Amino acid sequence: MDAIFSQHVAEYGEEPEVITEAPGIVNLMGEHTDFHDGYVLQAGLHLTVKVAISKRNDTSLRFYSVDLNERKRTTIANLKYKREDRWANYVKGVLYEVLQLGYSFKGMNISIMSDVPRDVGLGSSAAMEVASALAVRVLFGLEIQDIQLVQLAYLSETAFMGKNEKITDQLSAFYFRDNQALFLDLRSLDFQQVALKMSDMLLLLTEGGMKQSGVQEDIDERYDICNNSIGLIRDRNNQKTLRDISTQEIQQGMGLLPEASRRLCIHVVQENERVLEAREMLDRGDWISFGKIMYRSHESLRDNFEVSCPEIDWLVKRAMEVEGCYGSRLLGPGFGGCTLTLCDKNALQEYESRLEEYEHIFGFHPVYHIIQPRRGAQVLFPS
Repeated sequence: MDAIFSQHVAEYGEEPEVITEAPGIVNLMGEHTDFHDGYVLQAGLHLTVKVAISKRNDTSLRFYSVDLNERKRTTIANLKYKREDRWANYVKGVLYEVLQLGYSFKGMNISIMSDVPRDVGLGSSAAMEVASALAVRVLFGLEIQDIQLVQLAYLSETAFMGKNEKITDQLSAFYFRDNQALFLDLRSLDFQQVALKMSDMLLLLTEGGMKQSGVQEDIDERYDICNNSIGLIRDRNNQKTLRDISTQEIQQGMGLLPEASRRLCIHVVQENERVLEAREMLDRGDWISFGKIMYRSHESLRDNFEVSCPEIDWLVKRAMEVEGCYGSRLLGPGFGGCTLTLCDKNALQEYESRLEEYEHIFGFHPVYHIIQPRRGAQVLFPS
């Protein structure tokens, strides 16, 4: 907290009146299931987004990104999406949605500090939205219920920015608890806390270092294919989404679906099944079996959903060769990004040596983090 406090003072010449934070998000299991009313199992990262705000006496809104060393500005009357405002749009959207609820406020000086890697599926935007919404609620004493806060954070990304997203990450970023995973049902939006009994086990988040571009367009194309496939299968079975369909039913519809479409659907259906299995394994503290499910997930992301890449496949394969590593898989939307690896503490040194080999081969500098599952959004100041 001290860093963002002092940075806010240096930027605006005044102390922040409120500081909040929300964690980045790691999908323990459940990639590309949320758009089909599926299930997902997530945990909060120790990497967070912090938001500091102080009031102004006018209607100006000023935004300062500490880690990017960038500044944006607008006014309350001119709260609209602007592509060139990039990261600031997530906060602007939150403020706009607060206005839509009928509340009013004066201008603000806003500072943002994040160590959550961007654009690799770790929920950095959701963390920024949720932390901003919580800060505004506290700063102005708004009577916004928790679920309303989550909803307006979500609307800032969808209604305000026009992105095609689900509410998964915003829910998780708010409701995480220390050393707990969150099991989410995306149809009912019900969620349950699942204890993470780590013992001597480590969950490693490894950034591959490669840049991703044009990922969402490729992902959206896959979602469209899945939705169109549902239309073909529904004619026979009156099903609603891929969540309602079994692997057997897809196999029975082989004549209806092109092979590429069938594989995409198989991934979503079986990934939902893997989430349910994974939750049972965590309930039992059976990390060995959980690791096996992780690797099955990666095989499906690679072969069925086809969103992996050589660098990620290399990281996963080499991790699985390390004694004491029990599972590894692609993490995030795909086409690069990160891996999630499960190992015991004694395997860490050997795993690090594999990362050195990776850098020599691919030329990217990998960075790994030991995940320490954190609670959701919280107020840091005033305490």
